[in-house]
Order: sequence, then structure tokens, then C-alpha cells
Amino acid sequence: MARHHFRIVNVFAETTFGGNPLCVFEDATGMSDETMQSLARQFNLSETTFVLPSAQADARIRIFTTSHEMRFAGHPALGSAHVVRDLLGAGDKLTLEFKAGIVPVAASGDAWTFSAPVSGAPATRSPGLPRDFIARLVGLSEGDLAGEPLWVDAGADQLLIPVATAAAVRRAAPASDLLAQWPVSSLGRKTAYVFAFDGEQNGKMQVLARYFFTTQGGGFGEDPGTGSACANLGGWLIANRLALPAQLEIRQGEAVNRPCRLLLDVTNKYEIRVGGRVIELGRGHVDI
Repeated sequence: MARHHFRIVNVFAETTFGGNPLCVFEDATGMSDETMQSLARQFNLSETTFVLPSAQADARIRIFTTSHEMRFAGHPALGSAHVVRDLLGAGDKLTLEFKAGIVPVAASGDAWTFSAPVSGAPATRSPGLPRDFIARLVGLSEGDLAGEPLWVDAGADQLLIPVATAAAVRRAAPASDLLAQWPVSSLGRKTAYVFAFDGEQNGKMQVLARYFFTTQGGGFGEDPGTGSACANLGGWLIANRLALPAQLEIRQGEAVNRPCRLLLDVTNKYEIRVGGRVIELGRGHVDI
């Protein structure tokens, strides 16, 4: 029987019980893929990460949802970095190895930022579906849309759906009767990131966002704070030729009572950085 230590952290959090929760296993050396997947299913969070040695970076990170492994995800990157810094006694600049590539991360206290694992403008593609149908997927009408929906890949491809108002974001609700027709990402996932620009504050463009995904056995879930989708929003800005550099503050998680605050910085060289605060909530261990 082996003992494995873990930590629970909240990412993109402004309060103790805000943010997107993450479980981080401190040392997964010798742990099988099946065990990692089983532990992720046991903890039943959106993602669970496993820290491993790396020959190319400060640590290698594997990310599992309750059903599959991911190449990259934003809140697992920041939450894992917070733990790795403490484990290594390292400074505020780290590199983490993911299946998607090497990702630089940096901190100022407990506020962390990652650089999206892309070089140049992220890849984009049209969903190839009528606008009114895409609006219906998330319970809205074509008149609610504020631009062209777009697949964007700044590390993990997702369908971005721009809408005209924050009220439309709040009204959005995935249509379960259209589940079978939902477009699928290259990773085999059915997701949608619905967002609206909502004015400016303190020099930052304000955005309200929601991220929907299908769950095992059917139905939909909603993610409180999605760093990879926030990075893809940066790619959406580039694809739509919005003025750069740009700084945005994204609010997410309101509808699931887990308020998150994400900061997005897109440079005129197409560098995309996503940041937020990480709060450690607790520690424990499992014997398996």
C-alpha cells in the first residue's frame, strides 16, 4: 500500500470558497494511468492533477477529468504551479511540462499567470453550422449573437460564442434535446464558452462568461472558471482583429455560486497570458 499526498486549491478565487477547485497530487511517481483516472473520478472535481519529475521543466503535470486525460487546461496549470513552487522551494518563475508543451508560469504572491502554449495566432476554424442553430444550442436566439461563433485552439480547442449583452449570458442554458447534435472538439469534448463584453473598468475591458460541457451519462455541467477558454478568448480577439495590446477582466462562475476572476493579457505580438489568484484550502492523503 502506498500513501499519496494531495492538496485542494481554489483557482481564480477572490474568497476562500470562490474560484474553481482543484486537487493536486504532490508526487505521482510510479502511479499508473488507471490509478490517476480512478483518483480523478473519486474526487469528482472538474480536473485533478498529478505532479511528476521532468527533464525539460521544473515539473511535469498530468491532468485528468472524471472521464479522460487532457493535454492542457488553465486552472490546473495555475493551481499546480502554486503547489510545485512550495514543494520545490522555488522562486516565482517556473516552467511546467504538459502534453501540449512547455508552459511558463509566474507569480506575484498568490496571483499566478500562465502563457498559453501557442506561437503566433492560435488556430481557428468555423463551426460549419448555421448561426441560429448555434444560438439554440445554448438556449438563445440568433439575435442574441454579437459576432461569429468560432473554434479557437490556444492549447485546448473550444467553441466560443459571443453574445450581445451580459443579460444574454445569464439567460444561456444548454438545450438537452440537441445534445446529440452538439459539435465535438478535436479532443472529443462537447463544450461551449458563451461571453459578452460588459464595459470597461480600471482600464480593463470587462467580460461576463459561462462555460458549458457535457457530463458522463448525458446532461450538462457548468465550469466556474476556465483558464483555457480564457486563453481562447485571446485567440478570438486576434482572429477578429480587435485592437492590441488588450487587457481584460473576465467574471465567471456566478451562476454556480463559485465566483471567479480571470485576467487576460494579449500583446501585439499575439502572446496570450491568463492569470488569477490561487488559495490553498486543505491537505490530505490517500492510501492505495
